[in-house]
Amino acid sequence: MKQHINRALLITVALLSLFGIGLLFADETTVNLESRVVQDFSKPEAQNWFVLGSKFSTGDFPRYGFIKGGPIAILGDDQSAIQNARSLSVAMLFNRQEYNWVDIVPGTKDKPIELPLPGRVKMIDMWVWSGDFNYYLEAFVRDYRGIVYTIPMGDLNFAGWKNLRINIPDNIPQSKKYLPRREGLTLVKFRIWTRPTEVVVIPGTEGGTDLEKAVKFNFNNIKVLTDTFESLFDGDTLSNPDVYKDALGESAKK
Repeated sequence: MKQHINRALLITVALLSLFGIGLLFADETTVNLESRVVQDFSKPEAQNWFVLGSKFSTGDFPRYGFIKGGPIAILGDDQSAIQNARSLSVAMLFNRQEYNWVDIVPGTKDKPIELPLPGRVKMIDMWVWSGDFNYYLEAFVRDYRGIVYTIPMGDLNFAGWKNLRINIPDNIPQSKKYLPRREGLTLVKFRIWTRPTEVVVIPGTEGGTDLEKAVKFNFNNIKVLTDTFESLFDGDTLSNPDVYKDALGESAKK
């Protein structure tokens, strides 16, 4: 009888321990997933981008600009929204079939920037228009240690607008042990790759202008699915580096 009682006590303690551990880590695993737009290209004058091409680029290609419209899946049949919407358009033209590439970079050539991605990013989501060329797209993100990761966004062999989305691998760190824990990613650029077996000039345009020959892609509504949850604790505001600027900045007592 005593052995049965002891066994029951051990099982109870074990269950309580497991329950306690669950409570202990519940806060760490809590998530608050939100969809956040990084850029929708609705205000071209406030959203600088530029393009760079690999060595077989023709003349003054690649080129970029902003065109009216976007995916029906976002805009619907609202004509006013369609007229006001803008998409980033990229034209690329190469002298030969090869593993050519075009980089689409935020900022300007004189001053490239990296776009902060809010929270702990779970997924990058964007809309791309393609003319059914067998190319592929990559995204480049940087972590807080300065390491850049290449994330495949997918193939571009489809016609019209398509939603591309990709999960951020768990091995890309977005937090650390020490306060402040959250360390967000930045978007460095996108890169379009050609494949050496695919054409680099639109078929049937051999007698046309370079722009008519160029392969075009359009981009709209870059956003992220991100976890914005942050644990609260006594003194959590003191993990913000801005708190110390007045008290411990260059004018602080020594």
